[in-house]
Amino acid sequence: MTHRERFRAVMKYEKYDRLPLVHFGFWSELVKKWADEKRFSRHLLERCYDGSPNEQIIGGMLGFDYNYFTVFKDRSKSILASLYPGFEEKLIETLPDGSQKWLNHCGLIQLRVPGATSIPAEVDWLFKDRATWEELFLPKLQYSPDRIDWDKLEALKAQNETREHVMGLFAGSLFGQIRDMLGIVNVSYLLVDDEDLYDEIIDTVGQLCYDITYAILSSGVKLDFAHYFEDICYNHGPLVNPAVFARKVGPWYKKINNMIRSFGIDIIVVDSDGKIDELLPVWLDNGVNTFFPIEVGTWNASIAPWREKYGKNLRGVGGVNKHVLSQDRAAIDRELERIRALVELGGFIPCLDHRVAPDAEWDLILYYTDRYRTIFG
Repeated sequence: MTHRERFRAVMKYEKYDRLPLVHFGFWSELVKKWADEKRFSRHLLERCYDGSPNEQIIGGMLGFDYNYFTVFKDRSKSILASLYPGFEEKLIETLPDGSQKWLNHCGLIQLRVPGATSIPAEVDWLFKDRATWEELFLPKLQYSPDRIDWDKLEALKAQNETREHVMGLFAGSLFGQIRDMLGIVNVSYLLVDDEDLYDEIIDTVGQLCYDITYAILSSGVKLDFAHYFEDICYNHGPLVNPAVFARKVGPWYKKINNMIRSFGIDIIVVDSDGKIDELLPVWLDNGVNTFFPIEVGTWNASIAPWREKYGKNLRGVGGVNKHVLSQDRAAIDRELERIRALVELGGFIPCLDHRVAPDAEWDLILYYTDRYRTIFG
């Protein structure tokens, strides 16, 4: 079977020859460490992003089939369903302790510590009110054909019947990018301070995601799944009230997913970190049927209780604790044994539950992929 056939078979509860062996990319610090260790030539560091040829080479050396998050998205501009153009990143201020305030491409003012790899703290925002929304953000969230790389799309379309590798459709972000633009503080207060503006922002982003998705699928390209990015949960639950999310954002999911299904795509994925349990019914009720990356985290997320509660319509990709790659072989064996029962549920592709972290060891990843193939075919 091809990777494409295998993916479809697993997600549709059909017979397959072996389970896909996928990953979700590598931290840039890790790839640089491996180059320093002379695991591969340094030229592979260039343009090493999700699904890129250089990343495929590195993943292949480690025994993986492919990066699950291989989707049609214009990496050169990252403008498919976001601010276009994004704000120009610039240094605003260097503080006495060496930390720096930066304006990022989403309009957030972040406090960055040189050399740190953790997510920077938000300290201010360009968004303040309706006036700043209409002046700075609204014009950048309108559909235009030049958001899409039509040459790349036509080349992909030409492979409709011959392509053997899995390729998804990036359907955008209906709430996560709003949080990215406004900041979690602003977006939390806005519902109370100006509900009309809150609704307008959601509707603007929803319409943009719809228009771009429709334009891509109308070209005739055949893709294997649709993928939304959200990242709207943390280790105790959602960053948005589930009832508000269902009322305000749910209808856009339904509208876009109905359209996606009309083009023959029936695997629809949401990518959200954190404890997502309270948002699952909202997504399921509005056409999403697959969840990723199912972070093991401190709360031990697993597809098993979700499947028991919601049935076989709920599928998953992820759920493998990435931290075992920095421990030892025994830890890897225990983790692979743990997920055996999850694989038997069907509709589930194990994947390291986030990008492979900088402390992962090359030889332990080789052991992981070798043992995975031995166990799962």
